[in-house]
Amino acid sequence: MSQAVADHLVSQKDAILDRLMALLRLPSVSTDPAYAEGMRATREFLLQRLEALGLQNVRLLDGGGQPAVYGEWLGAPGKPTIVVYGHYDVQPPDPLDLWVTPPFEPSIRDGRLYARGASDVKGSTLIAVETIGAFLAVEGGCPVNVKFFLEGEEETGSPSIRRIIEAHRELLAADAVLSADGGRASTTIPTLNTGSRGLCKLEVTLRSAGKDMHSGRYGGAVRNAIHELARLVATLHDAEGRIQVPGFDSDATPLTNRDRADAAELAGDEAAFYAGPQALPHGDPLYSVRERTTLRPSIDVNGMWGGYTGAGSKTVIAAEAHAKITARLVPGQDPDAARQRIVDHLQAHCPEGVVLEFSPPGGNSPSSTLPDGHPLLVAAEAVVREAAGRAPARARIGGTLPITGIFQEMLGIDTLMFGYAMPDEDVHAPNEFFRLASLEEGLRGWPALLSRLGEQEAASFAPWRRAPVI
Repeated sequence: MSQAVADHLVSQKDAILDRLMALLRLPSVSTDPAYAEGMRATREFLLQRLEALGLQNVRLLDGGGQPAVYGEWLGAPGKPTIVVYGHYDVQPPDPLDLWVTPPFEPSIRDGRLYARGASDVKGSTLIAVETIGAFLAVEGGCPVNVKFFLEGEEETGSPSIRRIIEAHRELLAADAVLSADGGRASTTIPTLNTGSRGLCKLEVTLRSAGKDMHSGRYGGAVRNAIHELARLVATLHDAEGRIQVPGFDSDATPLTNRDRADAAELAGDEAAFYAGPQALPHGDPLYSVRERTTLRPSIDVNGMWGGYTGAGSKTVIAAEAHAKITARLVPGQDPDAARQRIVDHLQAHCPEGVVLEFSPPGGNSPSSTLPDGHPLLVAAEAVVREAAGRAPARARIGGTLPITGIFQEMLGIDTLMFGYAMPDEDVHAPNEFFRLASLEEGLRGWPALLSRLGEQEAASFAPWRRAPVI
């Protein structure tokens, strides 16, 4: 079944590439209201394409932000129901002057398709869409039941996805999620992305006085809020970069030998890792760079400010200073608990009389992981092994894909990331690109995976379902 569908897709590769280029011309930047028309046009493009391919119940799911595009095909009774996830929003194209060709005018050079969103993630999303359409055209049906969920807010942290899921729990009920987002972790080693780190965040305001003061009159005799905040955030780590927040990772799931073996295979050149951004090594020396950035938690100050920051000089002692802090989390860590431990640590190290205020909790995402033996993982490893001639290394991404943890929490289902983007394709940067070879690989890989999943009954997923949080 999958071979006929794959052959059909490859025979239509030029037409699919044309559609991808049309999709890339639509500037769907979710974070900037100036691109509202581009977002609307992109939703309309996807709605029309799903309808044209024969999907049913095609509609928008609105949670008060950018709506998600939904469509379904449920003609495989007894077979698994799979939510196929992608996102249609992209990052802002800035800085524009660093693009060789305009970001929303797709250009092909040396086997690469250059455009904003080509790699992240319109290329892989369209592969998934076209694959379902090909099954309907060639076979008259799909091996599994499919529910498309094409999000419009991934690049802004999925702020309304929980409201969408809450309003449409029954509509989105499924056995598992297959994500077009979350690409391959290596350009040379076959990989499968089986999870991502979670995220918690907070903003802290420190006050050491009732008002700013003249440094000539008060300098040397009063606390400076900026100095105090700098000392405070410095207590989060020791000199080598180990996290010093008590109990911060006490609930983390211990690493397995397989975790560390996969990380070692994907370790790459650590000298090149630092040389690229001209950065200096830091972090727990007990772990490799790959382990620190994918398997272990981290805490980072993303911004800190206070006092006078304008042109020239102003001899002022700041009464108030601020910092934004985020933490990447690993399986087992509760985002709310992790945030509270950071708050407790900062309060414990705050000097007497100095006041700390914290932003309200919210916007946190749990880590996710696809457990060993899960039907999605078994099927995907077989597909990659057949295509590559060897078993894939299992990779976790160091960033956060909010939907993986949120679908797991709210719907009780796990996610496999099966995107075809490569790690060197300059996502979020000027001159983002997608390899044309990856397009054909995806048009063969997705039919193979869906066919393998269709060999199983829905009941085989039951042991892996979890009780959702209501």
